[in-house]
Amino acid sequence: MTQDLPGQPGLRVAEATREQVPAIVELLTDDPIGSTRESSDLAAYENAFAAVDADPAHELLVLLDEHDAVVGTLQLSFLPGLARGGALRAHIEAVRVARSLRGRGAGRAFFGYAMGRARDRGAALVELTSDLRRPDAIRFYESLGFTHSHAGMKLPLTTS
Repeated sequence: MTQDLPGQPGLRVAEATREQVPAIVELLTDDPIGSTRESSDLAAYENAFAAVDADPAHELLVLLDEHDAVVGTLQLSFLPGLARGGALRAHIEAVRVARSLRGRGAGRAFFGYAMGRARDRGAALVELTSDLRRPDAIRFYESLGFTHSHAGMKLPLTTS
């Protein structure tokens, strides 16, 4: 599946392939938070990719430029639950867009695609979390209509 990204000439959305994992990891590490949080162990990412790729509840999407280079990524996961009348939720995480494309509408169009996928699969809502140390990302999500409706909490289960 590859689809042109509306309003973004030369950009396409596709499901990620195993061969694109190194480029995805490069995007994940290209910021002050990711550079300290991500690992240099590519095998761990390849194992994670295999698990995501094998599970139809998850879609690892990439944004490709006219040269088929990975210039964006996000993971879209679908979570069934009993709350909200048994509603299906879509969860977006691990969002990155290449610095060269920021502020040019590519991220907005990429999110539009992801939210369309969520609607197509019957999700009642889309949720995401963002590190509070990413104020630009938070402003971007707010500009898309996301609101602060819950307080998120995390507890690491492993030490690094």
